[in-house]
Amino acid sequence: MPYVALVVGLAVLLLMVVFRSIWVPIKAAVGFLLSLFASIGVIVAVFQWGWAGDLLGVEQTGPVMSLMPILLVGIVFGLAMDYEVFLVSRMREAHVHGLPARQAVATGFAQSSKVVVAAAVIMIAVFGGFAAASEPLIKMVGLGLAAAVFFDAFVVRLTLVPAVLQLLGERAWWLPRWLDRLLPRVDVEGASLAPAPAQAQPDLALSNR
Repeated sequence: MPYVALVVGLAVLLLMVVFRSIWVPIKAAVGFLLSLFASIGVIVAVFQWGWAGDLLGVEQTGPVMSLMPILLVGIVFGLAMDYEVFLVSRMREAHVHGLPARQAVATGFAQSSKVVVAAAVIMIAVFGGFAAASEPLIKMVGLGLAAAVFFDAFVVRLTLVPAVLQLLGERAWWLPRWLDRLLPRVDVEGASLAPAPAQAQPDLALSNR
């Protein structure tokens, strides 16, 4: 439990620095926990309760190894935060460059969702190959990770994330002023590189007088 709390706490802090929001990191952490619990649930259902055991080639059921949740936390966390940054960074970029919050969510989703889908399909195929192995440990790891990636990408990131951000609207990018002053600024969206508005040139005729 302390290991999970440390991982989630660091993720919330780093995402808060990058996205200048208090709700986006909390949403990302909750989504990660949902994916983790879903993955553990699939492993328990198949390897401990025997659901779909014949279909997946599970010959013997039993308690899940204590190492499995720790292994899942590390890998699922990395993939979940990867998909979160892929998706939300484009939404944040569109909002920083002038689009209203809800329109920025739609624009960012349209631009980045295909990348998330492609990355998720690749990882599901890889982990699905592990799930076809004859070794029980490798089969368990592969099935758990494939389930986690599927749930995180298609349920959490591509469904719940845009829905929650649409409901929040401008509040999705809210950060308390005191916290904004404390956190270091990381210009991921390139807002500081935006050209400054052109100033009116002085009238040459008047300047020559």
